[in-house]
Amino acid sequence: METTKIKGITYYKFIADKDYPSVYVFLKENNFSENFITNLRKKEGYILLNDKIAHTTTHVEKGAQLWLCSNPNPKTTIMHCIIPLDIVYEDAYYLLVCKPSGLSCMPNRSHYSNNLAGAICHYLQKENKDFTLRIINRLDKDTCGLILIAKDSIAAKELKDFQKTYYAICEGEIKSPITINLPILTINQNGINCQKRVVSPDGQSATTMITPIKTLKNNNTLLSINLLHGRTHQIRVHLSHIKHPLIGDEIYGSKSKLIDHTALICKEISFFHPFIKKTLHFSVPFPKDIEDLIT
Repeated sequence: METTKIKGITYYKFIADKDYPSVYVFLKENNFSENFITNLRKKEGYILLNDKIAHTTTHVEKGAQLWLCSNPNPKTTIMHCIIPLDIVYEDAYYLLVCKPSGLSCMPNRSHYSNNLAGAICHYLQKENKDFTLRIINRLDKDTCGLILIAKDSIAAKELKDFQKTYYAICEGEIKSPITINLPILTINQNGINCQKRVVSPDGQSATTMITPIKTLKNNNTLLSINLLHGRTHQIRVHLSHIKHPLIGDEIYGSKSKLIDHTALICKEISFFHPFIKKTLHFSVPFPKDIEDLIT
């Protein structure tokens, strides 16, 4: 996909495959979100049609060149954090980092000035002062591993075939592959999210596919895990539900003397890169504390 920069704004080029009654209809039929469209409207010049300023009401003829601002969304204004990033891959469109355990993805009351989001904003707002944070996949604070960030709205939208593979160590022995298809519900008390989930028929659909890799000491099992949905705490809730909680999971299992955090890592990520037209695959090694449990 072709890009250009005009007066400091990056635009992506789209070619109309047919006549459209308006730019708005083109955007909706090409799966742009209502939020993206709303932000495009906010500033004249965010939409160009055949190199002229257009609006969401402008008619689009077949073959017309439609240039869209790559980043119409408001700048992310969370507090910056000076934390070194473990960068696995970076280009003009995406940033892939490996998050350590113990680091929260997003700011919250207990991690307001020490979180991955603030570190990413500090790093990328040097490149783009109006950077908007778009984390494709988030991880729990105690989960380590790969996290992908899109550098602009269109890069996030055009991402295809995003796949994650987790590795975990659970209590007890699992000998055969298991698919767990059980809905997960967030527990609320007085309307407040209690940060805990349970299996419940009232919850959201969730499917976890588990493949045992090997039995470890103390009869624990190293697992490879893929998700169909990706609900918060999905792996931890499902493994606990079948009586195989993750080692070190103090919420859904018990405190461990073997490791001081949940033994879970997003180890592999792959995705089809829409701008270089190639599927990319990345894998990171186990951190030492998990590696020590495996060997």
